[in-house]
Amino acid sequence: QVQLVESGGGLVQPGGSLRLSCVASESIFSINVMAWYRQAPGKPREMVARMPRFGSRIYADFVKGRFTMSTDVARTAVYLQMNSLKPEDTAVYYCNGERNGTNYWGQGTQVTVSS
Repeated sequence: QVQLVESGGGLVQPGGSLRLSCVASESIFSINVMAWYRQAPGKPREMVARMPRFGSRIYADFVKGRFTMSTDVARTAVYLQMNSLKPEDTAVYYCNGERNGTNYWGQGTQVTVSS
């Protein structure tokens, strides 16, 4: 059982930046894919960025050039650097890890972009 805990959400003005963190209960090296998803009110959950254990990172078109997913040297956490935030980025952001067909989710962190 992998536990994921997100943090770093909050209220930010349009054009601002936030950095989300997701700390895992074990090394993410054992996890096939780490990803960030988001869900806005009344909308389905959507993939924002994903980072396979091997391979290139993939970003949704709506965040390309603005968001960057990374990990730490110890491979126990992943991050989502969000720049040039827009009101439409407002959502609950979830950290996800997939291992051997099982998906693990964090509790989510609220990001609100508003003036």
